[in-house]
Amino acid sequence: MRDFFAHLTDPSVLAQLFAVLIAVLVAIAATSAFRAWYRKRHGAPPRATFSSRVVEATMILAPILLSIVLLLGTGVAFGALGMANEIIERALQLAAALTVVRFAVYVLRQLLGEDSWLKGWQNQFTFVVWLAFAFVLLGWFDAVERVLNDIDLLPGKATFTIWELIKAIVIVTVIVILTTLIARTIERRVMQVHGLALSTRIGISKFTYFFLVGLGLLLGINAAGVDLTALTLLTGAIGVGLGFGLQAITSNFVSGFVLLMDKSIKPGDVISFTGQSGTSTDNFGWVQELRGRYIVVRDRDGVETLVPNQYVITNSVINWSYSDARVRLRLPVMVSYQDDPEQALMLLQHAAADHPRILKEPGPATRLMSFEDYGMKLEVRFWIADPMNGVNNVRSDVNRAIFRLFREAGITIPVAQRELRMLPSASHADSRFAPPRDT
Repeated sequence: MRDFFAHLTDPSVLAQLFAVLIAVLVAIAATSAFRAWYRKRHGAPPRATFSSRVVEATMILAPILLSIVLLLGTGVAFGALGMANEIIERALQLAAALTVVRFAVYVLRQLLGEDSWLKGWQNQFTFVVWLAFAFVLLGWFDAVERVLNDIDLLPGKATFTIWELIKAIVIVTVIVILTTLIARTIERRVMQVHGLALSTRIGISKFTYFFLVGLGLLLGINAAGVDLTALTLLTGAIGVGLGFGLQAITSNFVSGFVLLMDKSIKPGDVISFTGQSGTSTDNFGWVQELRGRYIVVRDRDGVETLVPNQYVITNSVINWSYSDARVRLRLPVMVSYQDDPEQALMLLQHAAADHPRILKEPGPATRLMSFEDYGMKLEVRFWIADPMNGVNNVRSDVNRAIFRLFREAGITIPVAQRELRMLPSASHADSRFAPPRDT
């Protein structure tokens, strides 16, 4: 340790470290200023285009590439002055390795998709991989391996060291990433097969994804050489805990596959969640996406609700576009007994016949339903073929037309009335109406 600090305080070593630090700081400052200037002049590049990806990759790699250029110039200057430059050469190797790793992680993120887990962990993932390469380049890898291999996590007959754990994690991660890439490729190919129904394509792609990732996890554990028999007690306890804790999640995943296979609900369908039948529009919305654990339903206010798949399976759901998008709406109207019901029925027919979204075949129909306490109950019925464009807006338009036509024709919509009789108390009641007394 004393020799290490003595070597570290050598003037030539300090000069090289200072030069490396200056080169890195200058590269970071210059690229930060360039990014700010570029965003101010050009704005954010468009998403999901080749040019935007090139610009994004250049911005990411610019500090490292500029550091390499500055370190090359510094190394040449040190060599020309006859000064040692071993540390600068090591820094160049590390910077080159960081460039390769960072670019590979960026490409991997693009292959996995923008919604992958790597998007939020790309910097940490890059650092871990680059750190492993740095240990190899600096010659520290064998020493670290020996130290970690001497630490046993399971004292006793079975051995399971920290090095074996790290190796297993790395192998499992690599195989899972490879199987994920294969699954994503299959998913993109399946989604392009327009001969299959959309729900079938989604079901095949989701099943393939989870199957390949699960298979990759098992193959990774097996390839890592982990002796699972040594972890039987631990895995058994974890399995019991996961069985109870993940019961709802597992149920939602299974329910999601059922929805995909039976095609009862698919993206684009108009659904509403209600315990009543008919044309009720409670929780009315459009199915935006079918996910493994939930479905995304967007209502007319633009709010997206994540509904668990199990809820959709176990509860009544109205699918307005399951087999036929046409739905019939009913509007009840009360008219006074002093008005002509035939004229009122004709006006109801006229109010519904002029709306552009109401079908002509079958056309609107009117009915005299019943005689109530304070008026006659009429009803107009009509069909629409596009409930995805809204139902209550059609109801509102027809109700407004009915009110206008009734007012022009002098037809009254009665208000419920009740007659209230006030009886005097027993002490002030007429004695003639008092009940006879027992004698």
